[in-house]
Amino acid sequence: MPDQGMHSLKFELPAWIDDVVDWDRPYPTVEDRVELAIRLSRENVERDGAGPFGAAVVETATGRLVSVDVNLVLPEGISVLHAEIVALRFAHRRTGTRVLGGGEGPSHDLATSCDPCAMCLGATLWSGVRRVLAAADREDAMAVGFDEGPVFPESFEYLEERGIEVVRGIRRAEARAVLEMYLERGGTIYNA
Repeated sequence: MPDQGMHSLKFELPAWIDDVVDWDRPYPTVEDRVELAIRLSRENVERDGAGPFGAAVVETATGRLVSVDVNLVLPEGISVLHAEIVALRFAHRRTGTRVLGGGEGPSHDLATSCDPCAMCLGATLWSGVRRVLAAADREDAMAVGFDEGPVFPESFEYLEERGIEVVRGIRRAEARAVLEMYLERGGTIYNA
């Protein structure tokens, strides 16, 4: 008889998210959006000792927060539960659309505490977001031991060619400090 867990998959944001996130406030600037992603990554390390990555999906024009998440790989034991993937999932669910910014809906930004890895770049392309805002870069993640997969300058060019603006290095030092804190605390490098 199959395990009941084989027929469903459920995961939730950490209980502390609502202590950190002000869902009603707008995040009007690029810096505000990335700062939120970095704060989430820091809290994930400090509170749960979990992966040092955070992400938020925000309506581009209004700054309305749609979704957030942190890396859930360690707490859930599922390799694909990166912050960007789960934030996009919650954004799709909350907006009721499979394309964020498709059709007549508003355009969305994906703010991340670090350049997206290869998997998250692919998900970004298909999600429909129109802009990626990233803090730390892939070299920062690799410096602490994470394998970011096959991501090249051409990867970002590919997104740009398809109408997705990519802005990198926003508050990079602050985000890099979270990665280093994770390493100093003995955080697990789960994809090496």
